[in-house]
Amino acid sequence: MNEESGSISDGYHTFDELYRHRRELFFALCRNVQGAHIVWRSKLHHEGDNDIYEGMFIAGIDAEPGKQISYHFGLKHWDDMAFAETYERAPKWDGHTPDDVLERLKKL
Repeated sequence: MNEESGSISDGYHTFDELYRHRRELFFALCRNVQGAHIVWRSKLHHEGDNDIYEGMFIAGIDAEPGKQISYHFGLKHWDDMAFAETYERAPKWDGHTPDDVLERLKKL
């Protein structure tokens, strides 16, 4: 997201504010479900390329086998997830969509 689009507001919050909230809420969720579920982070996708998302890492929760919840975050937040298992390559993507993630979040 560029600086200009990050400052777009719905009248209450900017995109930048909403992304910060999403990030912090996801990190808090990860800390709370760790132990009951696998929480991980990686700088590379399963295939080994991360060029599409330069400057980012992927973090996820394996809610149950084949049921991932994952997001990409800026590398500047890598240390904020130091509590997670660090993988050389992320688990193979299970094909989840944003709607799948919403349904899986409801079931945690």
